[in-house]
Amino acid sequence: MPKAYLLLADGTVFTGEGFGARGTRVAELVFTTGMTGAAESLTDPSYAGQTICFTFPQLGNYGVCIDDFESGKVHASAVVCNEYCDKPSNFRCGMTVGALLERDGVVGIEGVDTRRITQIIRSRGVMNAAVTDSEPTPGLLEAVRGYAVRGAVAAASVPEPVKLGAPGGKYSVALMDYGYKKSIAGCLLRRGCSVTVYPHGTSAEAVLAAGHDGVMLSNGPGDPAENVYEIAQIKALMGRIPVFGICLGHQMMALAQGARTAKMKFGHRGANQPAKDLKTGRVYVTSQNHGYAVVGASLAATGGELRFINANDGSVEGVDYPDLGAFSVQFHPEAHSGPRDSEGLFDRFIAMMGGGRDA
Repeated sequence: MPKAYLLLADGTVFTGEGFGARGTRVAELVFTTGMTGAAESLTDPSYAGQTICFTFPQLGNYGVCIDDFESGKVHASAVVCNEYCDKPSNFRCGMTVGALLERDGVVGIEGVDTRRITQIIRSRGVMNAAVTDSEPTPGLLEAVRGYAVRGAVAAASVPEPVKLGAPGGKYSVALMDYGYKKSIAGCLLRRGCSVTVYPHGTSAEAVLAAGHDGVMLSNGPGDPAENVYEIAQIKALMGRIPVFGICLGHQMMALAQGARTAKMKFGHRGANQPAKDLKTGRVYVTSQNHGYAVVGASLAATGGELRFINANDGSVEGVDYPDLGAFSVQFHPEAHSGPRDSEGLFDRFIAMMGGGRDA
């Protein structure tokens, strides 16, 4: 394999071997702790503008299965791993991770100390980095330090409305696409809903005029506060129709009601984050992928009630808006890849659309 380099914004350089596509990619470097789910992570639009460092020692040993994709392509800019396996063993394998990265123009580097890289991120915070097959230069370091994730939602969203499932479902759901995962739509379709995926810039009035029974706000990439127009539309929807928000959708719901969000030191990315339900006391093991969080102290004036917290660091994991017929969670109840402990939240949304009492 050709030589490759990982250049961090603090000037640290790691040398390894390249796989996937060739070239140079500059992005925000983050780590994920999931032991499985490489295909799901790579195709998750929430990773747009980021380089994924996989903490599990080996990547690609079971290849990738196209049925597991969360979207049609890899959204991450680059991949970092300790050991890449180019000879996978799995009856569901459709291609190698390297072939997928090459297909979608994503560069990879292996043979680097991912434990040390993760320690750097945890101690100093998320930072920009470049993965390149050329010797790092001062000019590249300057580009790394000047990088920022911008316009990611617009790039990830569908350009036109898309209808999913058979018409005439039990309930009609508007899925606002800020970079949605296929599994979110799948959870709704399995519950008998018909789903219309709307572009991120669709107005609240257009959604309401279509006669849907509920609105699903999807996950997505980037800084939630950047999406000023989308936040205004969410504000116009809440209180007029049942609304359920996940991840970025959760953050923008809070912003719509006057709360604040803030960038976390290194975020939550993996399949084993504990989220405690303050109403029942139960702790759910959840799948997460986010670098921003709702500021808990800012919820007091919003009418929102803190429902879930992260059992590790106390950060906001879910908010109920009982007077507005809406609720949201930071974690992923559709859980691909990860535990399905909290998938029942979709049933809560279904019950709300049916006029039932919110739980």
